Amino acid sequence: MLLIPAIDLKDGKCVRLRQGRMEDSTIFSDDPVAMAGRWVEAGARRLHLVDLNGAFAGQPVNAQVIGQIAKAFPDLPVQVGGGIRDEETVETYLDAGVQFVIIGTKAVQEPHFINDLCLEYPGHIIVGLDAKDGRVATNGWSKLSKHNVIDLAQIFERDGVEAIVYTDIGRDGMMQGVNVEATVRLAQAIAIPVIASGGVSTLDDVRALCAVEKEGIMGAIIGRALYEGGIDLADAQRLADTGGNP
Repeated sequence: MLLIPAIDLKDGKCVRLRQGRMEDSTIFSDDPVAMAGRWVEAGARRLHLVDLNGAFAGQPVNAQVIGQIAKAFPDLPVQVGGGIRDEETVETYLDAGVQFVIIGTKAVQEPHFINDLCLEYPGHIIVGLDAKDGRVATNGWSKLSKHNVIDLAQIFERDGVEAIVYTDIGRDGMMQGVNVEATVRLAQAIAIPVIASGGVSTLDDVRALCAVEKEGIMGAIIGRALYEGGIDLADAQRLADTGGNP
């Protein structure tokens, strides 16, 4: 299972939010490129970048920094989300060296957009579904939609997306553990891979996900636990490589 460090960008800095609240952020680095280098040195095989300002603005705000990270580590797959609402932005990121773009709000509000992108950029489109109690949230988690997360994931699977990034927004940034049950339910309902996000805070969470990896969970995004020292990336990836059995 792949462990993917998260670099959340706000005003050009690397931060972490609690439950998606922009006013509740902690700055961990003024140099996101150096932070990316830290995770690469620790053995990261993919990076998860989020333009937090972009998620709220509905358009890229930290694209320059994201491009710098992709350029600095050209052999490392990078996935980017936050404020990607049109094809021009997708093309700009892919041209900058980003491997995967993650579509969230736009996917929920205009599902046909995903179908068009998958036809135009096959192999590069991921959908991010952020949910609470099975319902999908949009606009930087500020709005809870009526859509069921499994129903939407099945639609996007048919469209041809590469994977689903699933975030339990009740757990994200709270260091309360990952919602394994909800993640497994989603993974069992679709054939494409699921990347777990939100709440991975200890090696026990890594073990719990490794135990259900065969259900279709290809990886887990880790944020605050890496920055606050709850998880050592190199140790955690070694654990994941052994299927959770050191």
